[in-house]
Amino acid sequence: MGIIMMTALIILIVLALIIAVSCIKIVPQAHAIIVERLGVYLATWGVGPHFKAPFIDRVARRVILKEQVVDFPPQPVITKDNVTMQIDTVVYFQITDPKLYAYGVENPIMAIENLTATTLRNIIGDLELDETLTSRETINTKMRATLDVATDPWGIKVNRVELKNIIPPSAIQDAMEKQMKAERERREAILRAEGEKKSTILVAEGKKESAILDAEAEKQAAILRAEAKKEATIREAEGQAEAILKIQQANADGLKMLKEAAPDQGVIQLKSLEAFAKAADGKATKIIIPSEIQGIAGLAKSVTEIAANEKL
Repeated sequence: MGIIMMTALIILIVLALIIAVSCIKIVPQAHAIIVERLGVYLATWGVGPHFKAPFIDRVARRVILKEQVVDFPPQPVITKDNVTMQIDTVVYFQITDPKLYAYGVENPIMAIENLTATTLRNIIGDLELDETLTSRETINTKMRATLDVATDPWGIKVNRVELKNIIPPSAIQDAMEKQMKAERERREAILRAEGEKKSTILVAEGKKESAILDAEAEKQAAILRAEAKKEATIREAEGQAEAILKIQQANADGLKMLKEAAPDQGVIQLKSLEAFAKAADGKATKIIIPSEIQGIAGLAKSVTEIAANEKL
């Protein structure tokens, strides 16, 4: 009997320990736990250890407080110009109120997906195809604002919404590719024409600069030639002036020496006769002989005749 009671006591102690351990809950970082007592919301446990009453308290929901990313499948939407396309979205959200998240809506992720699809259809329905393809940032902003307001009662904050893919119909894709090809060809032609234009301009500018340089070189050469000619003329004039100066100096020296020698009248007349002989050596047809020289000529004739007679 004692052994049975001892065994039962041990079992009760073990059960009590198991129950006590199961009632201790440790909440990790960036998580929260919703606790109910007898089916009624009791508290929201944050980070750290917590103890719940056995049998009457239970963990209703575990909530992740980190930012979460949900990639929804493509949704068919129709643009304002009746083009049907497939658009898939990526939603970044974060749970800000675990209690509202637990009790606000039955399936929050499905609710966000359906809300995203309806909001996307409303926004795209007011845009044409070209606007849809070029207004991603505008669509993202509108969807984020709408989803953030709609999910606020659920304790969810939508941080960002991105259009992951916009898939138009194949016919539209072919037309867009042809348009893009034509646009690229047009740009290529424009770039080629601009390149040829710039090349022609550069060639013309090169020729212009070459002509200017040639003219400048010719001008410099002409200036140098003129300066050289001027220098030569100056040197020639200086040489002639120096020669004339030397001749005049020689004449002056001769006159000075003649004056210093004090010649008589006969020598002077003989010198005059020599000068006359030099003057008569030219091609003149008429020569006027001064009277003094005539006398000297007669004297010279007489002397010549006497010398001839003596030889006979």
